[in-house]
Amino acid sequence: MFNKILIANRGEIAVRIIRCCKELGIGSVAVYSEADRDAMHARLADEAVCIGPAPGAQSYLNIAAIMSAAELTDVQAIHPGYGFLAENAEFADIVMESGYAWIGPTPDSMRTMGDKVTAKHKMREAGVPLVPGSEGAVRDVEEARHIAREAGFPVIIKAAAGGGGRGMQVVHSEAALPGAFNKCQAEAAAAFGDDTVFIEKFLETPRHIEVQVLGDKHGNIVHLFERECSMQRNNQKVLEEAPSPFVDEETREKLCAAGVAAARAVNYEGAGTIEFLMNPDKSFYFIEMNTRIQVEHPVTEWITGVDLVEWQIRVAAGEKLAFTQEQIKKKGHAIECRINAEHPFSFRPSPGRIELYHAPGGRSVRVDSHIYTGYEVPSHYDSMIGKIITHARTREKCIRRMQRAIEELAIIGITTNRELHERLLANAAFQRGDFDIHFLERWLKQMNL
Repeated sequence: MFNKILIANRGEIAVRIIRCCKELGIGSVAVYSEADRDAMHARLADEAVCIGPAPGAQSYLNIAAIMSAAELTDVQAIHPGYGFLAENAEFADIVMESGYAWIGPTPDSMRTMGDKVTAKHKMREAGVPLVPGSEGAVRDVEEARHIAREAGFPVIIKAAAGGGGRGMQVVHSEAALPGAFNKCQAEAAAAFGDDTVFIEKFLETPRHIEVQVLGDKHGNIVHLFERECSMQRNNQKVLEEAPSPFVDEETREKLCAAGVAAARAVNYEGAGTIEFLMNPDKSFYFIEMNTRIQVEHPVTEWITGVDLVEWQIRVAAGEKLAFTQEQIKKKGHAIECRINAEHPFSFRPSPGRIELYHAPGGRSVRVDSHIYTGYEVPSHYDSMIGKIITHARTREKCIRRMQRAIEELAIIGITTNRELHERLLANAAFQRGDFDIHFLERWLKQMNL
């Protein structure tokens, strides 16, 4: 096992990893920007190193500064968390070539699954269901027109190197195709430095369901069931739960088997997530793999009892998984609400000083956060400031427990999205589990919010 790990991230995920290190008896090193000098992760770690100015490009994305901090503090491994450099294969290469352990999948796995065209080829070979559309990159408008006619409108054009909802165009008619194709190519080139695009049938009312997988260096791969991630706005998740209230046991078995097949196709190591779209008839299709820990990992931890961050570290240290697929059981239901420093309905960011912070508590309530009374929420990074996770025997009780927890939450000094969660949890359709990925946007529009 490692003696000391550097966490190349900030915020709640850095705090989460530091806490795990402490419980494993491993020393921790935090890196921080000038804006994060008083941040919780810099305070909790055994050592902390400033790596640059506030902008992420000059600090948390500064590979040279991070590697200098690793050398200065004599660590054995680097954990990238999520976001920033977490899915950057070049960074993983540099870490490993410099003699450090990379707490994540191999760079080859990251490259394969990070390119959507290459990933689709791999999934097709592995027998994982794919959305109808192009088999690879689409070169020009004429080819795009041919594929769209075969798949049937509407279609969606996606950047091969895209992510986070960027580089996407939904096209409802053949007349709109040329303009959308050219626009998507231009956006892809500007955002990702790669104008490669592909086309898929656009599923009108799917759910976003993902399967958590975990693999070791000895060829063992397991799934930890699925998560329901359909509650989204602009392709950004707001609330997640596990298991999905829509998936029955027969579908779950097929879905999770597809997730394991996808991971096995790239010899996956560590924690990863296979994302699927699922139609109302419960047919499902692979869309992408996230080769890192997910924001929503706590709901899976709660229903399975498996500490995913701990096993990321253990796998990177060469340990075998200590459990088989048959030994992993799901218990109860878990829900996560993302707490953001933003207006609850316009979603405008709300940085500033937190004058008072009171976290909810009580039975089966978990809070993953990096804020405290007196903390200055910076304007330079993502607006998420924490997550509230509840667990209960049933989904109904889990919702009630989350309503109680959200009611207890107090953050004064900045605006948060607390009211959005209060209204959403009280919504009858949500309580019935009757929603898809467009539900939140339709609902907000109906309420003129």
